[in-house]
Amino acid sequence: MRGKVVCFGELLLRFAPPGRQLLLQSPQLEVHVGGAEANVAVSLARFGHDARVVGVVPDNSLGEAARGELRRYGVDARAVQAVDGRMGLYFLTPGAIQRPSEVLYDRADSAFARAGGGQHDWPALLQGVDWLHVSGVTPALGQAAADGTLAAMRAARAAGVRVSFDGNFRPKLWEAWHGDAPGILRGIMAEADVMFASHRDIEVVLGRSFSQATAQERFAAGAAAAFEAFPHLQQMAATIRVQRNVDHHALSAITALRSGQLHTTPTYEVASIVDRIGTGDAFAAGVLHGEIAGMSTADGLHFGLGAACLKHSLPGDFNLVSVGDVMAFLSEGGFDVKR
Repeated sequence: MRGKVVCFGELLLRFAPPGRQLLLQSPQLEVHVGGAEANVAVSLARFGHDARVVGVVPDNSLGEAARGELRRYGVDARAVQAVDGRMGLYFLTPGAIQRPSEVLYDRADSAFARAGGGQHDWPALLQGVDWLHVSGVTPALGQAAADGTLAAMRAARAAGVRVSFDGNFRPKLWEAWHGDAPGILRGIMAEADVMFASHRDIEVVLGRSFSQATAQERFAAGAAAAFEAFPHLQQMAATIRVQRNVDHHALSAITALRSGQLHTTPTYEVASIVDRIGTGDAFAAGVLHGEIAGMSTADGLHFGLGAACLKHSLPGDFNLVSVGDVMAFLSEGGFDVKR
């Protein structure tokens, strides 16, 4: 089945040194277009869905290049407005072995943040749409962006469009403007039907602590608290990541339904990681694909995990794999060269 999904958020440029170098260790930087919501849109377009990004970029060559990258991968970028201002940037120092990766944001006063994501005709944009997807990165940019996120979600609810929200808690962004993360995120989570979040996101928002013995038990307790606090919420999902070192992780996934059902996946060893950035967005897109395609909850969760695992093999923010690639991975068909 082909679905129609609108993603609201900021397009970014990512700068990173080649290989595993430190930032400016050599006078070279590799550039990728990304952004949490755009990453989801690209994945969904690759899965065969009608994906659109709504937002704002600066009216210059950087903004046009970012919109061009969306169009390159089949994403509708017509609702990405061009206004005066600057491009949002971030700098990534890739980790290696025991040295973790590090992100340096340069997003203050970006065109998107200043405009609160822009002024949009949401009833028109949401006509015939199945899902609106937003993330916690956007409200972390400032009050105007937080207000724009909430307005989009409320417009979707009014139009009968299902809403998905990815927690994506970014302390550095909230701290930059002393934003009330718990208060703002509580209002946003209240509008979500499906939420991609861990127990740690729920701890931030509800001011509670979950100290159960296992990751699965902590997630289940956090989900139960979320269902109690947010009446619209029907499902909460997350990946569980065990880091052997920077280059080798063990990855599984878990989801809880309001009915009380809990589903988990097998664990996959993801070694020799090429790029971890965007893997959570790949997971969210995979789970949404499962919902649109009519998969069972368990199968959709497994598909989302497969998409996330494969994203670790690709440089850049975007996950460019197809449905067939994910299904082949999950079928454990081996690693022979495809001829």
